[in-house]
Amino acid sequence: MSRLFNAYVIADWSAAAKPRTGKDSVWIGVVKRDVRFKLAFEAHNPATRVEAEKLLRDLLADFQRRGERALIGFDFALGYPAGTASALKLARPDWSGLWDFLAANVVDKAGNVNNRFAVAAKMNRLMTDAPSPFWGCPANDAQRWLTTTKPAEHGAHLPPQQRRAEAAAQDRNGKAAAKTVWQVFGNGTVGSQAIVGMPAVKRLVADLGDKAAVWPFTTGWRALTPADLAASSAVIAEISPALAKAAPEPGEIADRAQVRAVAYHLAKLDEAGKLGALFAPSPAQAADAELVGVVEREEGWILGV
Repeated sequence: MSRLFNAYVIADWSAAAKPRTGKDSVWIGVVKRDVRFKLAFEAHNPATRVEAEKLLRDLLADFQRRGERALIGFDFALGYPAGTASALKLARPDWSGLWDFLAANVVDKAGNVNNRFAVAAKMNRLMTDAPSPFWGCPANDAQRWLTTTKPAEHGAHLPPQQRRAEAAAQDRNGKAAAKTVWQVFGNGTVGSQAIVGMPAVKRLVADLGDKAAVWPFTTGWRALTPADLAASSAVIAEISPALAKAAPEPGEIADRAQVRAVAYHLAKLDEAGKLGALFAPSPAQAADAELVGVVEREEGWILGV
């Protein structure tokens, strides 16, 4: 079976408010074939998200010039729990409507200064006129619609705490629940990365036009074949760092090791003709029409879960 991709790019995003390199900053790992057609890895550690976006655009442009197809994996949610778009009263109550909303509201400057807390507060105001479901911020950013601490309860009238993908990941590994996208400040949070990350992905997809596919939103939640991707130069997907176990080399930062491990893992699955199946639901998931509809319309999924 022929490979789906020629290159595998893994982006470990950051919502840092200042330029930052090293631990807990943006890391982009690339696995591609060298002049001897052997898989080779390169790592990039841009200090800002603006630099990271430019790097990704340059990489994608280079792949296109070579006639190569790339898999681009981001480590943040590409959708929100079902019902979020409707609660915001968006004209298109789906993933694309949410992306448009965030792109229109998020300001992310060249020095990493961004308004993610103000955007979370606005979304709270539009959804509930209360400081929920988003929560968490520095004291200086607290206001009527966003508080520093978690609300006493997450009401049944709100979109769920987690997407179906996070619940499935928890069921599989038996560990404590993943952080909710509604938490936007504090150790280990993922909510801020999603707020600043989705607009960046939207811009990359816009640059590529009809050459971009976004899994599972535009591809469908199903196994992919080379024929399915014949018109695409890049496939965007959400990944989890837990997809591959990383063993840092001496002196290597853990974030770098993680993007390296995931990129190589996906490349080796592709070499073995097994990567296409990773984009499909399990038989039990595929039989649940309601689940498939939610995943493809609004929530998205995590590759490999």
